[in-house]
Amino acid sequence: MLMSDEPEEVGAETEEAAPEEEAPLLAPQVTETTEVLTEEEEAKPVVKKGKKEQSPEDIAEQERLQKIIAAREVIEVDPIHVPVEYETTGRGKIMIGPPTLTRFEKARILGARALQLSLGAPPFISVPKEVATSLDLAYAELEKRVIPITIRRVLPNGDFQNIPIDLFD
Repeated sequence: MLMSDEPEEVGAETEEAAPEEEAPLLAPQVTETTEVLTEEEEAKPVVKKGKKEQSPEDIAEQERLQKIIAAREVIEVDPIHVPVEYETTGRGKIMIGPPTLTRFEKARILGARALQLSLGAPPFISVPKEVATSLDLAYAELEKRVIPITIRRVLPNGDFQNIPIDLFD
């Protein structure tokens, strides 16, 4: 039999036509190109938009300062200082912070006391009729200053003052 380049005709009555095979889809190939910089382009510093170009002296100064900062010793805890407690002797002797409770201290106290009350702790005052939640009862106890809590206020150097809640205004 002689092979030819022409496709054979297939009769519809005798054989079924084979389905055409689809060519697999190929992703477009991406070739990476690298730019070759000339000597003039390499000498120029890269400048970001909105920034002025820095002179070589400025760059040298920045590098010098970076080396100084990198060589610094970081002291996390001062080994010489021993934290000292400032005693609260007498009424109104609050030396660290304001003489009133801050909103953060109030929130912490109310949240802790409300949780205690909701878990079954006995209240320190008789429960008023208008109190509906444990948070309301904790607020009433805080207003009467009957919660036995001490606030510790700490300075950055570690010195602190323990302040009983009844000393606050």
